Amino acid sequence: MTETSQGSGGSAPQTPPGGGEQDGRLGSLAKRVPLGKGPGGPRPPAGTGAAAVRGPGEIRHLGLVAALVLLAGVGLATQPENFATSGNVVAILVLAATIGVITVGQTFVIIGGGIDLSVGSVMALASVWATTVATQSYGPAVMALCAILVGTGTGVVSGLLISYGRLVPFIATLAMLVAARGLAQRMSDRKTQLIGPENDALVALSTTRVLGLPLVVYIFAAVAFAGWLLLNRTTFGRRTFAVGGNPEAARLAGIDVRRHTLALYALSGFCCGIAAIIIMARTTTGSSTHGDLYELDAIAAVIIGGTLLTGGRGTVVGSILGVLIFTLITNLFILNGLQTSDQLIAKGAIIVAAVLLQRRGLRSPT
Repeated sequence: MTETSQGSGGSAPQTPPGGGEQDGRLGSLAKRVPLGKGPGGPRPPAGTGAAAVRGPGEIRHLGLVAALVLLAGVGLATQPENFATSGNVVAILVLAATIGVITVGQTFVIIGGGIDLSVGSVMALASVWATTVATQSYGPAVMALCAILVGTGTGVVSGLLISYGRLVPFIATLAMLVAARGLAQRMSDRKTQLIGPENDALVALSTTRVLGLPLVVYIFAAVAFAGWLLLNRTTFGRRTFAVGGNPEAARLAGIDVRRHTLALYALSGFCCGIAAIIIMARTTTGSSTHGDLYELDAIAAVIIGGTLLTGGRGTVVGSILGVLIFTLITNLFILNGLQTSDQLIAKGAIIVAAVLLQRRGLRSPT
């Protein structure tokens, strides 16, 4: 691996002792995406990752927290008797758990410069496969393992198509969206598959409470924390920022971009498998209808959280706050008896506003 150093007359690549020849293009590429060398591998571009959280990212997070407080105020003003109850708070967190786990995986994919449209269908396929009679006969542990393996496997397929098949992420994951949903319908014969009483241990994830919260909320929190650690404290996270910021510069810096892209989609599928476990515990079923439009909710939450659709910048904390905002909006609409169509219109307007604010932020001087 090489380092790029800038002198008064410009930048030129330098080769460390014992190293080989360095492509001359790295100097110009490094101007756009400066990559350093450290014990953990390439550093992310300036203004991304943990550094972003301490700077502009911190401001974005405060804005999201302010939005949550504002929405809570609206709830207290419109439904004072129903909104502030412990039961409603738990319902909000449980509703956020499923889409939140999916959003963590989606955050990594988008920061890495891709997009995954198949997450809802993959979750449905994993839930159906894990609740077939054959799988249930092996017990709840095997059901959970099956859901994770199916989710991860479909993510690997998407990753192979994108990284080695050179398909555009939008097309590859759109194809997986259709195929996974179709396979789920075929396996279940379009019927809802109930979890048998012998596998109540899986359902207990939703019914068992610790400190007043169901176990599925703790699963969500654990996935979010693990995602934060992976993105901000590991080589994998730094490489994700580098690949999303400038794939060519990342490749010249020694990162296997194709293999890393494959890993990102596998991680997204892994999160879909965990989300399938949560949805099975909540509904006691596996169904091909699970996860309908979840891909849009996940992408919207990531955008609201400040992650750039072009890749190279984003935070897990922001994405989780985005999930809570959308979940709180849904809860307010339900409590006030508003129609689903109104919810979709409001979400669409929020997404457009978030993207416009992103574009304005990119155009502003730094």
